[in-house]
Amino acid sequence: MKDTGRSWKRDFFTIWGGQAFSLIGSSLVQFALVWWLTVETGSATVLALGTLMGVLPQILITPWAGAYVDRWDRRRTMIVADSLVAICAFLLMLAYAAGSAQVWMVLLTMFARSTFSGFHWPAMQAATSMMVPEEHLARIGGVNQAMYGLANVIAAPAGAVLIALMPMWAVLSVDLMTAAVAIIPLLFIPVPSPERRKEIKASLMKEMREGLSFLKSWRGAMPIIMLFMIGNMLLSPAFSLLPLLVINHFGGGAGEYAAMEVLAGIGMLMGGIVLGIWGGFRRKVSTMLISTVVLSLGIITLGLLSADMLLVAYVAALIIGVTLSMLNGSMMAMMQASVPFAMQGRVFALISSGVTAMMPAGLLLAGPLADVFGVQAWYIVAGIPMAIISVIFLFMPSVMGMEKRFRNDGRAIEDADLDR
Repeated sequence: MKDTGRSWKRDFFTIWGGQAFSLIGSSLVQFALVWWLTVETGSATVLALGTLMGVLPQILITPWAGAYVDRWDRRRTMIVADSLVAICAFLLMLAYAAGSAQVWMVLLTMFARSTFSGFHWPAMQAATSMMVPEEHLARIGGVNQAMYGLANVIAAPAGAVLIALMPMWAVLSVDLMTAAVAIIPLLFIPVPSPERRKEIKASLMKEMREGLSFLKSWRGAMPIIMLFMIGNMLLSPAFSLLPLLVINHFGGGAGEYAAMEVLAGIGMLMGGIVLGIWGGFRRKVSTMLISTVVLSLGIITLGLLSADMLLVAYVAALIIGVTLSMLNGSMMAMMQASVPFAMQGRVFALISSGVTAMMPAGLLLAGPLADVFGVQAWYIVAGIPMAIISVIFLFMPSVMGMEKRFRNDGRAIEDADLDR
């Protein structure tokens, strides 16, 4: 049972602080590796492979990882995952120090880091549900999104400075130091575990099917998951095409593109802070859907602006960042409050895998369409359906009434008594 007194803040934020340092370190190192691949090869194909190495484990491995997370001690899972990510960085660091680093080594390291992160993410989200009182989950979701925004703002410029001043092996050492900061608190602070069934454990496949069956039986959940899947298919290419939008349409360069990215990161930071202080509407799904509508309007705006309206595009990027934080934070808070503790690992992993799987499909669609009709066309194609679907969901009783509490066996206890 969660401690609702003051101690949860001390324990949770000590662990959270370590994880925040680790995220910034990992983001910085990821930027450095992508930049090294860019300079070393100059190949779009290699960069696409790098993206694929980060995405494939999230699609193929994360569902299995979630089932294991529900079986294993979540604190130990995070320790092992962080340690293995650090070991990957250390081995690649040795290769750089010896002057023998190869492109295939970097791609393999990216795949391995993403794989171990696939175990860490559901473990951390499930641990958060156990440590944080339900009434604070939305605020913690906002704080998490602020952290991601801060990491986006810091990682690229810090990575660029370190690459200019240090050899690659020294840049990779940042990952080792920040991983240690993340691991040390976990060695001393207990993380509550859910009550597990005492009978013989079912097969992993059966446990994964149980997670999927729970989602299917949760009235209103599947439409929201489909919204996120469609959103990832439509919006991920919009973010990937941003450099082309800045260069080909607005006539900008690297500085203008960097400004757009930094403003989006600042927006994520601002949105996370707002959600962290406010907590969102009483009904979390309302916060999520309204944020999605505003986000979609921001995407559409980028698709409609004329070439001389770059400053307006900067404002749109800021708004997109704010709303992205608020919808992601609200979504995760809603899931953490509703999904049974003993089932959260596999349920979160299934959602993550399904959503991530839509990214390659979106990229395959967006490239040819942008080549034929212009890059701005995709922003309109992406934004309009998202806005329409989100507005429709705001008036669907099944979706708006989806916030329930469930027993560990997946049966609903009661509908949440929430005002819109």
